[in-house]
This record gives sequence, structure tokens and C-alpha cells, in this order.
Amino acid sequence: MRQAGRSLPEYRALRGTGSILEAIARPEIACEVTLQPVRRYGVDAAILFCDIVVPVHAIGFGVDVVPGKGPQVAEPFRSAADLPRLRPLEDGDIAHVTDTVRLVCAELSSTGTPLIGFAGAPYTVASYLVEGGPTRTFEVVKNLAHAEPRLFAQLTDRLADMAIAFITAQVKAGAQAIQLFDSWAGSLTPDEYERFALPATRRVMEALAPLGVPRILFGLGTGELLGLMATSGADVIGVDWHVPLDLARGRVGDLAVQGNLDPALCVSDVGVALEATRSILALAGDRPGHIFNLGHGVFPSTDPGVLAEVVAVVHAEGRAGVGGAS
Repeated sequence: MRQAGRSLPEYRALRGTGSILEAIARPEIACEVTLQPVRRYGVDAAILFCDIVVPVHAIGFGVDVVPGKGPQVAEPFRSAADLPRLRPLEDGDIAHVTDTVRLVCAELSSTGTPLIGFAGAPYTVASYLVEGGPTRTFEVVKNLAHAEPRLFAQLTDRLADMAIAFITAQVKAGAQAIQLFDSWAGSLTPDEYERFALPATRRVMEALAPLGVPRILFGLGTGELLGLMATSGADVIGVDWHVPLDLARGRVGDLAVQGNLDPALCVSDVGVALEATRSILALAGDRPGHIFNLGHGVFPSTDPGVLAEVVAVVHAEGRAGVGGAS
């Protein structure tokens, strides 16, 4: 999950106010934000400071990220007439992102700490473009998918191409692993996921295979979709906190898993967070292929000291054979 964020005082001091896109557009700022949690916590990988709407913003679709509201689309996608607005993503559109990747990799080169790049999965990005912003009902995007499945497939195909181009550029600039965020896949039934999300996700994963880097797929609320996600071509399946880790492993077969501490427990007393951490390590056992992580993003109200204690326990007990790695 994105580990830099509003829980870190150094992040708040550097970012100030304004759209996250403004900070992402400045490679020296985005680099520093990427490195902050690595310095503070000593985690085993850095996560690129970026956002899943950066590609559609870069091509001028009309997306902004409004503080306190999230992505906002001035003119939502409504019909085939909107397809030309989704032109192919070019390297020049995202030069600020690849510049950030190079800066981060140069800073990390002496430590051997890898950088994980990412992009939004086609269905999730489509949800924002069709709904016009965050939603709890997904009524507009679901109605479009069911009423005009061919058009929806064209939309997700274009977004798949953009995700492929975005991630490929990050890897060529130095990213050593990638994650595809399908944050809103959990709004779909298994049948809907197989029809409206999985085909484009598979296209992304298949296109990225020749890059030779680990590919992680994550979705929020996807416990009933894990078996289908495991057929996407991903090497690692991210698991949120709704499904016990051992049960999730049974659903994804031999694939590695990532997760799955409930981020809300990191807001509690440190003892609560550590008890939950040890429970996850116990469920992971000594079977290989577990990346310890939160089940979603860090809450702004989280005490950084609690996260530091969690990382310390994972490093000490996970590497001692209890299970997991941070």
C-alpha cells in the first residue's frame, strides 16, 4: 500500500496544501516523499509517490484530485463520443514520473532497497471516469457496463493500454516491481468481475510479463474474487483485512500473497497492532511467499511510532521463521 502520507509529520510539512498532482509533478518533492517512510521505518521496499489518475490527467481528460474529496472529473465518460478523449499515453506525458523514479533509484542504490511502481487497474480508473468521482453505489459505472458492454470493453481496453505504458515507463526508469490497484473491484460480483474487469487486467499483466519484474494485483473487498484474481497473470495477490490470510492463500493457490493487517488497528494502542501483526505472521507460518503489509492505506490519524513497532516485529519474528516479510 502507499506508505507515505498524511500520518507522517515530515510529509505534511513538505506537502502543505493543494492537489497531490501538484506534488507529483515536482520530481524532487515526489522523490523525497517516496523516501520518507523508508528512512523512518526501514521497510524492505519503497513505494512510488504517485496516484492512479496521473495517466488520465496527463493526457488532458480533465481529472483533478481535490483535497478531502479525491479524484474529480469535470466531464465524466458517458458515450462512445468520449473515447477519443482517451488518447494513447506517451513517454513525454509522464516525464515527471519517470524522473522521480530515476531520482529515487539513485538515492536507494547504495542500500539495495527496491522501488515498487504502480498503476490503477482499468476497472477502477473507469469507475472514476464514469462516475465523475468517488462513489459508494457504483450505479453509473455498473449501468454502463451492463447496458453497453462493448463500449465498456473499449473503455477498459484503452485504460489497459495506458496502464501498460505507464508501468513500462516506470520499470525502464528503474522500478523493480509493480502493483496494479483495482481498489473498486470489490463492488463487483464474481460474474461481473469476470466480464467487466478481468479481461483488461489480464491484458495488462500479460503485456508486463516480458519486463521480468514481480507483478502484484490488489483489490479492496475482493475476498470472493481472489480465485479469479489469481487467474490474471499476477505473481502476487494483495489481500485486504476482511479475509484471514490462511483462507486467502487457499483461494489463490501457489501464488504469493501480500497483506493483511487492518489499518484501523494501527490507530489503536500499540499492543493491539502488535497482537494483530503476530496473528498474521502465525497464519502465514513458514510457507514462503508472504509479503507482510497493511490491508489498505495508512490512516492519517496513525501514530508513526506504532507503525515503527509493527515493522520491527515483522523483521524480528518474520525473519526468524514465524512467517512473512515487511
